Amino acid sequence: MVGSKTKSGAEPYDGNAATLSGADLSERESRWNYALVGSGLGVWDHNLRLGKRYYSDTWKIMRGMAPDEEADGDYDAWIELIHPDDRDFVVKAIERQNAGDPGYQIFEYRERHRNGHWIWIECRGACVEWDEDGAPARLVGTDTDITERKEAAERLAHVSRRLDLALDISDIGVFEADIENGTVDWDDRLLAIYGMTDTSPANTSSTWEASLHPDDRDRVLATLEESVATNTDFQHEFRIIRQDGIERVIRAKAAFFVDSDGRRKLIGANWDVTAEVRLNNELQRAKDLAEARNKELESAKENIEHLALHDYLTGLPNRRYLDRKLDECSAECRRTGLSLAILHIDLDRFKQINDTLGHRAGDAMLKHAAQVLRGSVRSTDFVARIGGDEFVVLCTLDVTPRKISNLAERIIRELCKPIRYEGHDCRFGGSIGIATDSGPALDAKQLLLNADIALYRAKSGGRNRHEFFSTDERRRIIASKRLADEILLGLERGEFIPFYQLQFDAQTLDVAGVETLARWQHREHGLLAPDRFLTIAEDLDAVSTIDGLILDQALVDRARWEKEGLFIPKIAVNVSARRLGDPNLAKKLRSLKIEPGSISFELLESISLDDCDDAVIGNLRQLRRLGIDIEIDDFGTGHASIVSLLKLSPKTLKIDRELIRMLPHSAEQRKLVRSIIDIGRSLNILVTAEGVETMDHVRILGDLGCDMLQGYALARPMPALQIPPFVRAASWRSAEGRSLQHDLRKSGAR
Repeated sequence: MVGSKTKSGAEPYDGNAATLSGADLSERESRWNYALVGSGLGVWDHNLRLGKRYYSDTWKIMRGMAPDEEADGDYDAWIELIHPDDRDFVVKAIERQNAGDPGYQIFEYRERHRNGHWIWIECRGACVEWDEDGAPARLVGTDTDITERKEAAERLAHVSRRLDLALDISDIGVFEADIENGTVDWDDRLLAIYGMTDTSPANTSSTWEASLHPDDRDRVLATLEESVATNTDFQHEFRIIRQDGIERVIRAKAAFFVDSDGRRKLIGANWDVTAEVRLNNELQRAKDLAEARNKELESAKENIEHLALHDYLTGLPNRRYLDRKLDECSAECRRTGLSLAILHIDLDRFKQINDTLGHRAGDAMLKHAAQVLRGSVRSTDFVARIGGDEFVVLCTLDVTPRKISNLAERIIRELCKPIRYEGHDCRFGGSIGIATDSGPALDAKQLLLNADIALYRAKSGGRNRHEFFSTDERRRIIASKRLADEILLGLERGEFIPFYQLQFDAQTLDVAGVETLARWQHREHGLLAPDRFLTIAEDLDAVSTIDGLILDQALVDRARWEKEGLFIPKIAVNVSARRLGDPNLAKKLRSLKIEPGSISFELLESISLDDCDDAVIGNLRQLRRLGIDIEIDDFGTGHASIVSLLKLSPKTLKIDRELIRMLPHSAEQRKLVRSIIDIGRSLNILVTAEGVETMDHVRILGDLGCDMLQGYALARPMPALQIPPFVRAASWRSAEGRSLQHDLRKSGAR
C-alpha cells in the first residue's frame, strides 16, 4: 500500500478495455480476479487524477479487514500502522516509487494487523500514468503477505546459526567437492585443522593429498577412489602432516548427493581426533598391561585399599579406617557387653619443633610417636593417626579406668623422653583425653567427641597429662558454646550497654570523673556483669568490638549530660590488649573527633607493659597525640614495673581493690598503699583507689594523700539516665561525709 490515500471505491482501470466487447471484458476481468485471489495478491490502485482508491478483498483480508469493509485510505493513519523500525524506510520507498525509481518497485516492511500482531508485506508497485507536469497520476501495485516466508527464513537462519555454533564447539571442519569439476571448497574451520591459509577450490584437492601422511596416503586415496566409483559414503581415519610440520590424526566422513543442477557432489566433515586416538592407544596399552598382570591384580587392589586406609608417613590407620573400626568395635561392645575406651592424643610442643627445625624434624617426631603408641598398647588395641599431630587409641575388652589411666601415663612418659635428631635433643610430650562407655546405647561417634572434650580439658589444665571425660565438662562446653552464640547475637542486637561509676576527689568529694563499665542487657537473664561473659568474649575476639561500642555510647551520653548542664571532667573506658594492638585503632578514634582531655583509656596491669610490641607502642603514641590519657588499672596485681611506668608515663594509676579492702584493719596494707601513692606523686601520676566500700576507706585514703576515690561507699555503677539526678542530689555528701570532709581539711591532708 503506497502513496497518499483517500476514500476507496474506484474499480481497477484498464487502458485496453475500450477495444473489448462487454462479454470479453467481463470474462477477462473474471479470469484476472480468480488469478489474483488464487495467488494471494492484494491489489491496490490509486488514481490520483480522479482521486479514487481501490483495494481488493485480498488486500483487506490480509490486514484483518472484512471484504465489504471500506478502507479508510488515510495516509497518515496508515503510516502509524507501520513498524517503528521500518517507518522511515517506507516513507522513503514511497517517495522513490512515486518518482519512478525502479530500485523501489519492490520493498518489504512490517505492518500492524487488525488483531494487533505484525505481518510482513511485500509491496510491488509502479507509477503507470503521469500528468502534463510529469507528476504521478496513477499508481498500481500489489501487496503480498510474506509473514510465513519470513518466519520460515528466520527459522532456517536460526537452525543455521545453531549448526555453525555446534560446528564451532565441536571444532568440525566442512568441505564440499564437485566430482565432475574436480574442485573442493573448505570452510575456515577445516583450513585451521590442516594448518592452511586460504586456498582456491581448484587446487585444494592436490593440497589435501600432499598433506596426507606418506604411510597413509595410498590407503586413503584408494578408499576415496572406491567410494567415488561405487557412490558409497566415505568414512576413514588417517594421519596428516600440517604445513607447520605437526602430525595430527583426522577422522573424515562424507556422503554423495546430486545438486539442483544435476551435478554430482561430495559433502563431508573432518575433525581432529589426535587426543582421542592417543587416549585410546594409552587405554589399550593399559588394558594390555592389566591383562598381562592379571595375577598381580588382587595384590594391587589390596595395596590400594591399604593406602586408602593408612597414613603414608607413619603407616598407622587413618581417619577413614578409624571410622570403620569405631563402627565395628561399638557393635562388638554392644553385643558382648564389653567396654570401649577411646584415648585422643595430641602432641605438646610439636609445632615448636616443626617451626624451629623444619618439617623433616616434625615428620621424624611423628614417626617416633607412632612407634611409642604401637609399643605401649596391646596387640588387640587399635592405633590411628587422624591428622596433624593427633592420634587415637581404641581399647576393647573388660578394661577398668585404672588400667586405662596407667596406659595413658605410660604413653605420656615415653613421649616425654628426648629424641636425638641431627645433633639436636628434641623434647615434646602429649596430652590425652579419655572417654569410656558400654551397654546397648553405646554411641561410638559421641564417645569420640567426648574424648575430644576431655583432651581440651587436659591441654587447658597444663599439658602432658590425661583427663577422663565428665558430663559436667560437656555441659560446661555446651553452655560456653551457647553463650558464645548469644554474645554474637547480642552484638547484632545492640544489647551491650555502658554503666557508669562516678569517681570523686579524695579531699573535696567533688565529682572528678566517671568510669565506663560494660554490661549486657540479656533478653532472658537480665543485666549481666563482665564476669558472666568476658572470658567467652575474649575467646571469640569480641572484646575489642564491645570496647568500641561502649566508647561510642559513652561519647553520646557525655554529650547529652552537657546539654543538660552536667559537666563530667573525664570519662575512663577500658581497652583490651587486642584492641590496643589494632593497627587501625588511631584511624577509628580520629573519626570519633574526641575532645582532648575528655577521655582516658584504662589498661589492665596484667597486660605486659614491658614487652609491648611496635603496634602497641605506636598506638599509645597516637593516643597521646589525640589527647586521650592513659590509666593503669588494677595496679599492684600485674606486671607493671617502675621502668615500664616511666616508659608509658600514664596520667593515672588505679590501686587494685584487693590492696584497698584491708586498709582499716592492716597497718602493713596502709604502708603499701602509701608507698604506691608516693611513687605516683614522685612520677607526677595521679592515684585512684578502687573498692572504696566504707567511709573508713574514704577517711584513710584521704589521710594517705590519694587523689581520687571510686567505690560503693560513694556511688554504685548506674545507667546513663541516672547520672544527672544522682549528681544533683549529692546523696554521698551525708552528714557523716561532711564531718569527714571537715576532718580532712583540719588534718591538712592533700
